[in-house]
Amino acid sequence: MDIKYLEKLEFNKICKILEGFAITYIGKSLCTGLFPYSNKKDIEKALKQTTEASILLYRSGNPPMCEIKDITLHMKMLDESHFLNCPQLLDLANILKLSRSLKEYFFHEDFELDQFVYLTGLFNNLYTNLNIETSIFNSILDENTVSDNASFELASIRKNTHAKELEIKSKLNSLLNSKYIQEPVVTLRSGRFVIPVKNEYRSEVKGFIHDISASGSTVFIEPISVFDLNNDLNNLKNEEIIEIEKVLQKLSSLFFNIIDNLNNDLNLIGLIDFIFAKAKYSNSLNCSEPTINEDKHINFLKAWHPLLDKNIAVKNDVSIGKQYTSLIITGPNTGGKTVILKTVGLLTIMAMSGLHITAKEGSSIFVFDNIFADIGDEQSIIDSLSTFSSHITNIAKIIKSSSSNSLILIDELGSGTDPIEGANLAIAILEHFHTIGTLTISTTHYPDIKHFALMKNGFENASVEFNLDTLSPTFNFLIGVSGQSNAFIISQKLGIPEDIISKAKSLTNSNKISLEELLNTAYENKRITEIERQKVTQSSLEIENIKSKLEIDYSELINKEKEIINNAKTKARDIFISAKEDANEIINETLKTNNAKKLNELRNNINEKIDELRFNRKYNFKQRAIICSRYTD
Repeated sequence: MDIKYLEKLEFNKICKILEGFAITYIGKSLCTGLFPYSNKKDIEKALKQTTEASILLYRSGNPPMCEIKDITLHMKMLDESHFLNCPQLLDLANILKLSRSLKEYFFHEDFELDQFVYLTGLFNNLYTNLNIETSIFNSILDENTVSDNASFELASIRKNTHAKELEIKSKLNSLLNSKYIQEPVVTLRSGRFVIPVKNEYRSEVKGFIHDISASGSTVFIEPISVFDLNNDLNNLKNEEIIEIEKVLQKLSSLFFNIIDNLNNDLNLIGLIDFIFAKAKYSNSLNCSEPTINEDKHINFLKAWHPLLDKNIAVKNDVSIGKQYTSLIITGPNTGGKTVILKTVGLLTIMAMSGLHITAKEGSSIFVFDNIFADIGDEQSIIDSLSTFSSHITNIAKIIKSSSSNSLILIDELGSGTDPIEGANLAIAILEHFHTIGTLTISTTHYPDIKHFALMKNGFENASVEFNLDTLSPTFNFLIGVSGQSNAFIISQKLGIPEDIISKAKSLTNSNKISLEELLNTAYENKRITEIERQKVTQSSLEIENIKSKLEIDYSELINKEKEIINNAKTKARDIFISAKEDANEIINETLKTNNAKKLNELRNNINEKIDELRFNRKYNFKQRAIICSRYTD
C-alpha cells in the first residue's frame, strides 16, 4: 500500500494523535510507524487487542506505564561481559520493576481471563525477577551513589573515612583561632583538607601550599600536622573506588544470564503501551470494533470523520459492495462530498491497522490489497502538469496497479477539461473499474455521469443533502438518489439578476431540465422517506424497550407470587404442627386426668391456631390479588 495515498487520506494525522496517547519511546514509535496489515488474521488480532485493552481501561484504569530508557548499549556491554555504571543498572532494574507492576495490574483483578485472550499472553510473558530488582535498588541510591549496604567492605571503608575526616578537621580547627588565618574555615583543595592563611603570614604556617586566591591575599596551606592524615584519607577513598567497582561488577553479573529476557520485556512493554494507546484513542472518541467480512463490501453505520469535532460531526450510513460496486456522489460544492470520500477511505485504513473506528457497532470492512485515492489538486509547476493532467497521471497509475480487491476513491473524476469529453472519459474509467470488480467511490458534478449511474447495473447514485434556504450543507448522506448542483437557485439567492438566470435556463437543453426536475423530485421523495424511516426506527426501539420492561415486570410478578405461596405454606405447616402437638397433649391429659379447666385451656389454644391458619391463608390470597392487579393495570 503506497504511503502517498495514506497521507492523502490523512492517516498520518491519526498516527500523530495516537502517538500522544503512548508513554514509552517504543510505544510512540509503533504509533507513528503504524501501517495497515495485509491479511484478515492479523487485522482481527490487532482489533481484538484494542478491544480488550479498552475494556480493561474501563475496569481497572490506566496501566502503570512509565517512560523507559533505551537499553541497547547496556545490552551490548553485558553481552561483552562489561560491568555497568549506576544509571545503567537502574535502567535495567526499572524495566524489571515495570514488568512486575504491569503483571500485577493485569492479574490482580478477579475476572475471567477468557475475556482477554489476546492480552493474557502478552502480560504473562513479561519476565520478572524480584531478587535482582531488590538487589539493585537496595545497593544503588541514585545515579551517582552506591549505598553503604551494597557490601560489608564498603560500609567499613566509609566508616573509617568518616572517622578520619573528623580527626583531620579536629586538628585543623585548633589552628583556626590564629591571627594568621584569613577566615575560620576548613576547606578542600585537590582532595586534601587545607586552611586559608593570609599571604603575609604564609611563612609562619609550616606546610604545603595547594592554591592561591585570585586576589593573591589568601594562600591555602595543608599543615604538616595533617599531612599523613590526609594521605590516609586519600588511601581510604581509593579503596572506596575499588570497592564500588567490585559492587558494580557483581551487580552487573546478575544480568548476564537474562539479557534475552530483558530484550523481550522491552519489546512487550512497548507493544502493551502501543495497544493501550489505541484503546485510549478509541475510548476518547467512543469508537467501535468493526467486523472483517470476506464478501468484499463496506458497511459503515453512523460513521463520521475522526478529525472532526465528535460533538458536531454528522453521522452517516455508507455502504458499497453488495448491490453495487460503484458509488457516484453528486451535489453542490462545499456540500460534504469529499468528506464522505475521505471518511470511507480513512476508516477502512484505520480498521485494517487494528484501530477502532468512529462508527457504530456492526460496521464492517473488507481486507483490500490496496487503497487508492485521487483527492485534491495535484497541479505540478515543476513537471508542467495542469490540474487535469496531474489527475489523469495519477489515475493512470491507479489503473495499472489496482486489482479486483482494491478500493478506489476519486474526487471530481474527469474535471479540469471539456465537460463532454471529461464526462465520457470518467464513464469509461468507472466502467473499467466495474468490469474488474473493484469497489469505486467517486464524486462528480457531471450530469452525464449520474445519468449513467442511474441506468447501469452495479452503479448507484448518492448525494449529500444541501439546504437551499440557508445555502449550507446539512452533511446528511443519502444513497439511491443523485444530488443537484443547484447552480441557478444558488446564484439567484446570491444576487444574480432574474433575467440572467432566465436566460441561462433557456440556453439549457429542455430534455436535460426535465430529467433534472425528475431527479429533484426523486431526491425530495428519498429525503422524506429517510425521515419517515428514522421515525419508524425510533418507534420500534421504544416498543422494544416497553416490551423488555413488561417481560421483566412479569418475571418479577411470578417470583413474588412464588415467594408468597412458599411463605404461606411454611407458616401453615408450622401452625399445623403446633396444633397437632396441642391435640396430642389434650389426648394425653384426658387419659391422665379429668381436670376440666386444663382441658378447656388446651382446646382454646387449638381453636386460636386454627383461626390464625385461616386468616393467613385468606391474607396471602388477598396479597396475590393486589400484586396481580398492580401489574395488569
